[in-house]
Order: sequence, then structure tokens, then C-alpha cells
Amino acid sequence: MKRPRKFVTSGGLGVMGFGLPGAIGAQFGKPDETVVLVTGDGSIQMTINELGTAAEQKLPLKIFVLNNNRLGMVRQLQEFYCDKRYIAVDFSFVPDFAGLAQVYGFKGFRVKTAEELEATLKEAFSFPGPVLVDCQVDPEENVMPMVLAGKDICDAIDNE
Repeated sequence: MKRPRKFVTSGGLGVMGFGLPGAIGAQFGKPDETVVLVTGDGSIQMTINELGTAAEQKLPLKIFVLNNNRLGMVRQLQEFYCDKRYIAVDFSFVPDFAGLAQVYGFKGFRVKTAEELEATLKEAFSFPGPVLVDCQVDPEENVMPMVLAGKDICDAIDNE
């Protein structure tokens, strides 16, 4: 398996939903490279219709959705800035992303454990076409390291 050499990121400054269109653009720019998107369940729902674009253009994207049934980064910011007073971050419903991906012509997987992920990674990267892996994650898990607004990169929080 080839290792990714370059990453496209909004650097935390992009709007929610940047990932999928960004990955599509990266795949057009590097058609012979493996483009991997790691995105949240809230973010992908902002532009999920672009799975149709990726399928129509036969783009072999590898998409990993971190599915915690919430707007995880928003929840995380509310944890730090609002003393864990959460509002409007939990989803009472999220679609079956693996099933939805299959409707768009992707190979879809759902994983719940690290062991399942390891096996799925091998299959996902050996499949020549587009893949979406719905990764069920703990709703309380934070993304680290994290740089709070107005802070320097040297002030990144790297543990809880």
C-alpha cells in the first residue's frame, strides 16, 4: 500500500463540509495518487450529495467518517469554552453512511472496533474504486492536538 505524501486541510479555518469537495479536488489534481478523507459525520452531511460527483467521475476516494452522532468539534469547543454546557451538538438521527455510500456506487463498510478497522483498512485500500468506511467512535472522544482560538501553535493542547 502506498503511503500518503501530502495532506489537504482547512487547517481548522474551513467551513464544515470542506472535506469531501476538497478530497474530490485533490483527486482531480493527483489522479494517480491515493486520496484519503477523514471527516466527521456532521461535516460529510453538509456536502454528501458530492458522493454523486465522485461516483460519476469514477474517483477512487477512500473516505473515513468518524461517526459519533454529534457535531464533535463543536461539542469539543463547547467543552473548553463553555464549561461543558452543550447545546445543539447531538444528533438524534444519522444515516447509515455505509449503506448510503453503496447507493452512490461506493463500497461501504461500518466498523465498531479497532480489530474491525484493521481488517477493513486492508480491504479498503486494495479495492480499486471508491470506498466509504463508517467508523463508529465514542461521542466523548476529543480530537487532539487542538489549538484554541487566539492561541499560538506552540500552545496546542495535546492531552486532556
